[in-house]
Amino acid sequence: MKFLPALLIILSGFFLWACAPHFKPPEKMTVEPQLTDTAFISFDGSALPLQTWLPSGPPRAVMIPLHGYNDYSNFIRDAAVWFSDRGIAVYAYDQRGFGGTPNRGKWAGQSAMCLDLRTIIKLVRQRYPDIPLYLLGDSMGGAVIMVADTPENSLPVDGVILVAPAVWSRQTMPFYQRWVLWLGARLMPWLQLTGEGLHITPSDNREMLKALGRDPLVIKESRIDAIYGLVNLMDAAYEAAVRFNSKVLFLYGAKDEIIPARPMEDVFETRLHGHFSGPQRLLVYENGYHMLLRDLQAKVVWQDIFCWLSCPVEEFPSVREKVAHEITRDEEMKVFMHPASVI
Repeated sequence: MKFLPALLIILSGFFLWACAPHFKPPEKMTVEPQLTDTAFISFDGSALPLQTWLPSGPPRAVMIPLHGYNDYSNFIRDAAVWFSDRGIAVYAYDQRGFGGTPNRGKWAGQSAMCLDLRTIIKLVRQRYPDIPLYLLGDSMGGAVIMVADTPENSLPVDGVILVAPAVWSRQTMPFYQRWVLWLGARLMPWLQLTGEGLHITPSDNREMLKALGRDPLVIKESRIDAIYGLVNLMDAAYEAAVRFNSKVLFLYGAKDEIIPARPMEDVFETRLHGHFSGPQRLLVYENGYHMLLRDLQAKVVWQDIFCWLSCPVEEFPSVREKVAHEITRDEEMKVFMHPASVI
């Protein structure tokens, strides 16, 4: 009987392993991908809802924005209207497991999400072969871009805008958060959690936040296994930073309570410094929150993005107005420390 405790520990280990979340890998390409007026038909035939905002004349540039966790393509609506009025075509789709997609609320796996991105880039390139194409990744969307863009198979785009990219990896999390997530994903993967009671402020735009609360396509409760998948993605994005070599504009809010500043600082200063191949810019907005594109000062951010799209080496309007701090790879990196406790 003295071996019983050890036996129970071993059996418990097998039980936990068996309950570990296993994500379905992307299936082989079975259909011809295409863009319709309302859907992006991806590599495996999945119909992902698509929204477009097109200028009245030929576009001067095209943008594919990727939304953040629990959000969907509508996140870019106000900015997209503003951009389209200035000649930029915007193609935004709901990523798998979010918005109006099948299996909403379930994590699809980063390999499928990255392949979706590569597929839509190819389709948009075919539609606009001679027009500059840019990606914009918001939070989780930024992490998807970073993981998908590898040295062996770089994304065929002209530049990338990363808005508070999700790089909060396990390596930069307190041990108790890693442990609780590990247990929860294996014992109760189906359990749904909300952010109520955490006193997190994602934006200073309260009317916008109220509208999100009423929007049925915005996910309000997250499965633990979906959060586990998100953290896996953030791990991969953090590791991918040393290989990420695109022309990029980084945007971050000093009051961001979702993605802590410490991992952002590590990515900017340690992992990315010296690895850039083209014009790289980083703006840290003193009054910016996580939802920079929808904050009360959102138009300031839109103007900076438009300025960068027009000429990546120009001074930014917000810098001249002293709203944001411009940091390039040749300057001392500065990130305002504003740690958060949860995703």
